[in-house]
Amino acid sequence: MDTLVSTTSPSVPATLRTLYLVRFAFAAVWAGLLLATADTLGPVSVTLLVVYPLFDVAAAIVDVRSAKANGGTAPALCVNIAISSLAVLGLAVAATSGIPDVLRVWGAWAVASGIVQLVAGAVRRSLGGQWPMIISGAISVLAGASFVAQAGSGDPTLVNLAGYAFLGGVFFLVSALRLNRVRSGA
Repeated sequence: MDTLVSTTSPSVPATLRTLYLVRFAFAAVWAGLLLATADTLGPVSVTLLVVYPLFDVAAAIVDVRSAKANGGTAPALCVNIAISSLAVLGLAVAATSGIPDVLRVWGAWAVASGIVQLVAGAVRRSLGGQWPMIISGAISVLAGASFVAQAGSGDPTLVNLAGYAFLGGVFFLVSALRLNRVRSGA
């Protein structure tokens, strides 16, 4: 039994599928809203910036509970909960300093959570539908580094965060569809 994320019940892919579909929908809506408000750090954009990792915490909690209810363990997801919780606090503070600091915090969060997502996806490979999660985790690491680099540029912007979130959502959608194929035996 793996000690990072272990699942034993066939209901786990069904739960993950639903969770991944919800995560896709959330990311798509969030990205659209951020695009509409990305030019400044106003009340709406700051709220959106804090809500995104907060939603990640909630999704990871659902995932952990599902794994535990089905006899598994999920330490990697617990690490993700801690990382995303710190990101919520960090983004709230960074938003008072400006877009460059927001990009630095978001970038650090993207790197750390991307590593965790990559590991969790690799461990869950036997469930099927995890290659998109593995690839998404790797892309998150690279994107996070680019956000940190962008923070030092002459014209930092929040627009790229919307693209990052939407792309991550697409990977959740692909993974959900792959889990459905595994579940149906296709």
